Amino acid sequence: MPIVAEVRPDATIIETIYDPIEGATSFAVCDPEGHIAVLPAFDLPDGRRLVPYSASNNLLTSGCVLLPSGVGEVGDVGELVADIRRYIARYVDVSAEFLALAPYYVLLSWVYDAFKEVPYLRLLGAWGSGKTRGLLTIGSICYTPFFASGASTVSPIFHILDRFRGTLVLDEADLRWSDTTNELVKILNNGTVDGLPVLRTMTNRHRELNPQAFRVFGPKLLAMRESFQDDALESRFITESTARRALPTGIPLHTPDTLAIEARSLRNRLLGYRLRYRHAVGPDGARAISGVDARTNQMALPLLSLIEDNEECARIAAWLAGLSGARDEARGQLPEALVLAAVVDAFSHETGPYVSIADIARRFNDASIALGRSPMTNKWVGGVVRQAFGLMTSKSNGVYGIPRAQWARVQKLAAARVVPARFDLPS
Repeated sequence: MPIVAEVRPDATIIETIYDPIEGATSFAVCDPEGHIAVLPAFDLPDGRRLVPYSASNNLLTSGCVLLPSGVGEVGDVGELVADIRRYIARYVDVSAEFLALAPYYVLLSWVYDAFKEVPYLRLLGAWGSGKTRGLLTIGSICYTPFFASGASTVSPIFHILDRFRGTLVLDEADLRWSDTTNELVKILNNGTVDGLPVLRTMTNRHRELNPQAFRVFGPKLLAMRESFQDDALESRFITESTARRALPTGIPLHTPDTLAIEARSLRNRLLGYRLRYRHAVGPDGARAISGVDARTNQMALPLLSLIEDNEECARIAAWLAGLSGARDEARGQLPEALVLAAVVDAFSHETGPYVSIADIARRFNDASIALGRSPMTNKWVGGVVRQAFGLMTSKSNGVYGIPRAQWARVQKLAAARVVPARFDLPS
């Protein structure tokens, strides 16, 4: 039975290695005692034999999926992180903060199955800003990277993620895939949490319906020109904004052959890291960031748990908290957030049995006009109140409003969303 990788119930780790020069695949096996061996196959106690994917498989020969060619020496983890950082800096122009974090995302990709949640990494910017180079450079040293683009069909992405269980590296992820766009979103929405497969309807050879669960959990690197519209999906990303500018001295304009050679060497060392540390790492609750929302900590904790240097951990945590704060500030300027803020403000000033939609609309429009936006009608504001937030409205003396009984629900909604400073919740 061909497999790519497996962690056995007895803690044995099996990983496929591929030697493109020899044109051969084999298994790197680490037993529960930590002994590592390279084997052509692996025999199970029940008599079954596991074999690696064939070296002639097109995914391997084409470079669509990259594997280590052997087990490298790990050495000191700090030195490995430094070497990864130097490798990225040699080929990609990114911010100092992102360069500090990126090596730990690479490490996380090699042990992600020791965690229940993982974030996504994204390069966001216009064409010509180095996004694709960044994906190629970082993606080539992640765990079993699978390279795809917005021009790909979605079906092979489901199947390859389910079988290889590696890192999806997706370029031009915001291209409109017509009816398949929703399929990509399903992968991204379900892929940060273990245990949430995507169900797809399949048919067997008798054309009978045979629904299948596809495992899509795992690290993902994306390059996009624009953000997603869904705020919940956006919160799953750690984003580096790229810009078109002259490359710093030393970074090559064209991708040199040395990148692939260095990437293969680092993959080999990182395979050694996985075999050595897969069972020794896990979420460290003490690394949670104070003062940020639960989703930010959910995405940040796996990364922070792998950082041995406390000072570096604090710096990266501060940067992630800053990204969260900037995202919250942007969310607070969304029309829906301003409507909710207006509802809170209206309730804090109205002591009667309900607050009118007209009063809410007035407060909303005051905030919108201050931001340079056009005012909206009472009908539009009422629609947001009902449809976006599920608040019930009633009509009294010909006036639509939100009953005072809805105040507790409004407070819960406001606590879970960003409210601009001028509409602070009343104490």
